Amino acid sequence: MENNPILDNTSRYQPKKKIIRNKPTNFSQQEVDLAKAPLFFPAGYEKLFMTLYFVMLPYIAGLLFQFFYIADARVELYLSLSEHSSFILVWAIGYEILATFILLYTFKMAISFSIKNNKEQQFRRP
Repeated sequence: MENNPILDNTSRYQPKKKIIRNKPTNFSQQEVDLAKAPLFFPAGYEKLFMTLYFVMLPYIAGLLFQFFYIADARVELYLSLSEHSSFILVWAIGYEILATFILLYTFKMAISFSIKNNKEQQFRRP
């Protein structure tokens, strides 16, 4: 009977403590939230839309590159090019363009994160 918490007056109700997460100190430790992503992900259809984005965005980027850079925005030249180019070729060009932009944006975010983190650490030091 000594270990019975009901009879023991020393044990009291203690509310759960709020978990306060520290800010990540490393860029790769940040949480990823798809709700904050610039692309539209409806609830329940995330995988379908990820697949559509994976196929369509690089293709559109490849078409735009082909139209503005290769064909110099001339419709007749672009139409003659589009007869001879395959879907996978245009998609691969667009994929490389998007991958380059994503890598550059990731580097920019990492650098700005480290600068911001260093400034915050300088203010915390006594």
